[in-house]
Amino acid sequence: MYAVVLISGKQYRVVQGETLRVEKLVGDVDSTVDFDQVLMVGSGEGVSIGAPLVAGAMVGAKIKSHGRADKVRIIKFRRRKHHMKQQGHRQHYTEIEITGITGASSKKKATQE
Repeated sequence: MYAVVLISGKQYRVVQGETLRVEKLVGDVDSTVDFDQVLMVGSGEGVSIGAPLVAGAMVGAKIKSHGRADKVRIIKFRRRKHHMKQQGHRQHYTEIEITGITGASSKKKATQE
């Protein structure tokens, strides 16, 4: 079973047991979070697509750690003008592990048009 879930404004395709990094979430390590903005749930051949969300679907996750990503360097350079500006950025993230996906009770079969 898999699901497409909206977390912090970004869409992720998740399966149970998967570990992924998302934008920083508020919560302590080893606490659980539930995501109710599920856009699609699929299992085998059956796919349930929301309009815009799947009613009754939920994705549960456990927070494993918080951290900061590698530094991204930004350099702006103007040739022959004796001008160079440097800047760096490290994005905060939260590493989560998907513990369970509960889908909608009624599943719709996806059709190709």
